[in-house]
Amino acid sequence: MRRGALLAGVAALALAPMPAAVAAPGPANAPEYWFDDWHVQSLWDSGARGQGITIAEIDTGVNAELPELRGRVLSGIDYGRSGNGQIDREIDGFGHGTAMASIMVARPGLLGITGLAPGAKILPIAVALSGTTDAERPDKLPDAIRWAVDHKAKIINMSLGGKRSAEHDGVPCSTDEQDAVYYAMRKGALVIASVGNTGPTANTVEDPGVCLGVISVGAVDSAGKVAEFSGRQPYLTLVAPGVGIASLGRQPGTAYSGDGTSQATALTSATAALVWSAHPELDATEVAARILATLDGRRTTPSPSLGYGELNAYRAVTGGAPRVQSAAAAASSRANPVYAAAAPFATRAEALRRVLAHPPTPAAKQLASTGSFDVATHPRVTPEVITGLAMAGAGAMLLLVLLGFGLRGQGHRRRPAAAGPPVPTLPEQAAAAPHPAWTTPPVPVALQAAARPRPRPGPGRIPPTAGRPTVGPVAAQRAASSAARRPRPGPGPRAQPGTTFHS
Repeated sequence: MRRGALLAGVAALALAPMPAAVAAPGPANAPEYWFDDWHVQSLWDSGARGQGITIAEIDTGVNAELPELRGRVLSGIDYGRSGNGQIDREIDGFGHGTAMASIMVARPGLLGITGLAPGAKILPIAVALSGTTDAERPDKLPDAIRWAVDHKAKIINMSLGGKRSAEHDGVPCSTDEQDAVYYAMRKGALVIASVGNTGPTANTVEDPGVCLGVISVGAVDSAGKVAEFSGRQPYLTLVAPGVGIASLGRQPGTAYSGDGTSQATALTSATAALVWSAHPELDATEVAARILATLDGRRTTPSPSLGYGELNAYRAVTGGAPRVQSAAAAASSRANPVYAAAAPFATRAEALRRVLAHPPTPAAKQLASTGSFDVATHPRVTPEVITGLAMAGAGAMLLLVLLGFGLRGQGHRRRPAAAGPPVPTLPEQAAAAPHPAWTTPPVPVALQAAARPRPRPGPGRIPPTAGRPTVGPVAAQRAASSAARRPRPGPGPRAQPGTTFHS
């Protein structure tokens, strides 16, 4: 599947000096307004800066040589071509992967653009996306998710999406991608992805945002109004700032202002890093439950345009959330509907995986006697033995009685009559008479008729045979049979659904 990471709207920022009296960081014409809304400086002062948290960013790669990002981008992997992910493969100067990294972890530099969680580290994982130098290669997103988990990423940020349709795809989230998300859940990683930029009418289903267990993010503006481009979906989890977001370009000295659910996803991942750094004792389920419990405008039934509510990093970090007593409570449908919906399927998938990996050994067949017996013991006289002997004796007496009656009846059988005087026989008659042993009894008329030999057909005649095929029907039958065996034409190559990268 071709995925994209293009912005819904991007504008270059003029490199003008920032006024000294700007409350929020960032350029004057695109300030990072969420810093004021969420009191980010006070969160940093309390020690919540994202320290100790690794965010795996699956994207176009990150330019790790930018001064604002130097030292904050780890060595990752490039699935498009060999490399460690520290090169942004996007052709356009915007550099989608670099932009998302700057929103999350950049130190103040060009135009004052500053990341929300500057203490966190980025683990760059470059995949083949539309608009990159290796766009024609497979994106290998499931492999990328697993690689991120295996390399200790606590949060997996995917500001990307691939369009899915019922016409071309059997399920909204492919099996290998869904299994990779389940793997991340089992290993304790938080998976966050954008819902897409196809609102408000098309609202195309996109993965990985549609996958079970993924926190799917939409976009709002500085006033909390849902962005026109933000996808409206029943699986939307929450919304975050995604309009007028300043970010660094992949080329040194360039910056952009952009709109998109990609930026909203990056801010959500950075918020999770702040929460985890402030509360390292929590696991991924509890971090997600804390973020969801502290949303502005929190609702129990999700809205297709707002999800369960709007992100509030300050409340998520400072304890505005109710105390979660256990992991089971954090995974409940009320505290964490995202994990609650995925848990039964993830459990079943894991059980199936274990069975296939280690099939049970068949139990050995235990042979047992069908009765009981004693070895080397003398027969004993029991009631059963006495009864058997009595019945056998009665039977023998009855046999003797019947035999006596039979012998007595033979004496009264009729004897043959005495032979009369011999009948004179002529010599020629005696010679013509057959021997009694050779005399053949008369044959019944029916059998005589059956025994007569059938007349053989004369020359040029063909004996009638039941069901003898004729040329016409056979040809038709063979043609029908051949047609039935002829392979039907296939549907032909499927057109791949279009892809749009959203930021």
